[in-house]
Amino acid sequence: MSGPRFEKFSVFFPMWNEEEYLQRALNAATELGDELIAQNTVADYEMIIVNDASTDATAQLADEAAAANRRVVVVHHPVNRKLGGSIKSGFAAATGDVVLYTDADLPFDFREVHKAMRLMNQYEADIVAAYRFDRTGEGYVRVVYSFFYNLLVRALFGCRFRDVNFAFKLVRRSVLQKVQLSSEGSFIDAELMVSARKLGMNVVQFGVDYFPRTRGVSTLSSPSVIVKILKEAWALRSHLNALAPKSK
Repeated sequence: MSGPRFEKFSVFFPMWNEEEYLQRALNAATELGDELIAQNTVADYEMIIVNDASTDATAQLADEAAAANRRVVVVHHPVNRKLGGSIKSGFAAATGDVVLYTDADLPFDFREVHKAMRLMNQYEADIVAAYRFDRTGEGYVRVVYSFFYNLLVRALFGCRFRDVNFAFKLVRRSVLQKVQLSSEGSFIDAELMVSARKLGMNVVQFGVDYFPRTRGVSTLSSPSVIVKILKEAWALRSHLNALAPKSK
């Protein structure tokens, strides 16, 4: 039998006040990691919680989980750094050669990661990202917002993606060694995808069923978040459009 496809799989969850979802997220990640090892897809795995200065019991629960399980790693932010800061911390803490970022509320069936890993291997993809088949469960306002946001990314950067801000990004470590992320807000998803595409990397997308949040609070479509996305997109447009594959 040949060795594992990947040496180590890292999954990280940006968390702000996710006490209701934290253990469920770790349970799903543990089940997935054990399955990946059993199928000889990976040799080991780790689960990273990025606690973004939560004000509930998230920090305490995260530390307790890390004390009980060697595979749990916790990063604490002393001040709230929003999604962009949390994602940068998660990628920086990850030690796997393939890294998954997603939300603590588990917006998709974690077994979809098996398919993502298979697609990454078969198509030699640098990033495998998912898009939602049906988003109406989260409300039509956010569906409309996302539709125009994807159009904006295409207009500003010439890159066409479906559902660019969905929290399902499976990334090879080699990508993180070439892409320098700067966004502190929710534009970071698009920054990652656009940077990879501009640098000539292979980005593969596939569809998944979507399970909207039923507990806690999502701030993604708040006016302040949208304004920050637009400001960061505009500020980074020249830098991202100047990226190009390095000549060999």
